[in-house]
Amino acid sequence: MVYGLAITGASMVRALQRRGYDVLVVDDVIDEPKRMLATELGIALLDGASVDVNELIAGCLLLSPAPGLPETHRVIDAAQRAGVEVVSELELAYRWEQERTGGPRPILAVTGTDGKTSTTKMAVAMLHAAGKTAIDAGNTDTPLVDALELDVEVFVVECSSFRLAFTPTFRADAAAWLNLQPDHLNWHRSMGSYERAKAQIFANQRTADIAIGNVADATVMCHVDAAPGRAVTVGLTDAHYRCHDGELVGPDGTIAHTSGMRRALPHDITNALSAAALVLETGLATAADVASALAAFESPAHRIERLVDIDGVAWFNDSKATTPHAAAAAIRSFNRIVLIAGGADKGVDLAPMTVDAHRLVGLIGIGTTGSSVVSAFEAATNANTWASEVVETLDEAVLLARRWAQPGDTVLLSPGCASLDQFKNYEARGEHFRELVNSLVNTIGTS
Repeated sequence: MVYGLAITGASMVRALQRRGYDVLVVDDVIDEPKRMLATELGIALLDGASVDVNELIAGCLLLSPAPGLPETHRVIDAAQRAGVEVVSELELAYRWEQERTGGPRPILAVTGTDGKTSTTKMAVAMLHAAGKTAIDAGNTDTPLVDALELDVEVFVVECSSFRLAFTPTFRADAAAWLNLQPDHLNWHRSMGSYERAKAQIFANQRTADIAIGNVADATVMCHVDAAPGRAVTVGLTDAHYRCHDGELVGPDGTIAHTSGMRRALPHDITNALSAAALVLETGLATAADVASALAAFESPAHRIERLVDIDGVAWFNDSKATTPHAAAAAIRSFNRIVLIAGGADKGVDLAPMTVDAHRLVGLIGIGTTGSSVVSAFEAATNANTWASEVVETLDEAVLLARRWAQPGDTVLLSPGCASLDQFKNYEARGEHFRELVNSLVNTIGTS
């Protein structure tokens, strides 16, 4: 049974069909695009709200839930009660790759609350610089089950907790765990469950594998120390891979200069060091390859992305900051900020994003959590030296930020919350912000 027919679900159906499985597909929300997709796949699509999942699951060999299906969902409970194995697409892809004629290809893996995508793409760029064909897969536009069909030499797998939660055997030759902060508590049963899911990235490693962790995160380091693989540390200081006098340094010496990077904020540096550790410790690239890749690497969109300067005010799109921890990293990167924050509630504490509240000159709360964000910042600031207001939409927030911001200020969209109250995903939120800012440019020009 594949439960959930979106991007990953459809890829799972195709992969299972290619391998001769009969596939039962169920979804809780069926719309016309999903009906059309089911027809294209040649399957019947069952409505989860009107079927007896206990009866259906009893006849299945395994259950593969879509990544968005929470671990508290009734079908997962039903499968576990019936003794039916629950596996993510990462798990099945890993099993199939082990059976590959000629042997499995190297797998590098990245997880963490924040920074996964950038680190994954950095590692791919480093491998390309080394002349290797590589792809970022998993929690990306390409599920790992699809990537298996491609003519590539190395997989760099972005591992979300949703996918790692159901991976009893998945293993990476080198795995990096960047950080752990409260997130997705509307998906996981508890923070402990979230942590256990992340820890699966090391669980099945062998002694010759590499377990990479950030020394600044005590929880991550506990799991690195307990991992079967060889421990390798990353950090701004006091780590195997570190930054010293403007240089990225590894166990064998200088790797690259931060001045050669297109952007070198603290989290850019630790992401770069983590990616470097992945490719250098496995011998898949050289320090020269890493330096070459970093010199050309541009961070993906919606991640502290500078859009434009208008009348001396810099506008930044950080829509990907869907957690307080990610927003805090962005806030720490600037002074004199008009911050736009808020969105859908994921059940996490907002206080961590207020650590550098003194950097704000204005705060505009948006969406479902807008009032909560403003309250959190006000509670963290002894003397209120900045203005605050809650508005309903991003459109209103941009107009208000334009009125508030003075030359030398930064307008920063860094929500610290999910987008699903008003947008399909963080990309849609970021693109709408870009359009709104561009409309300002068209109206008043740029400096």
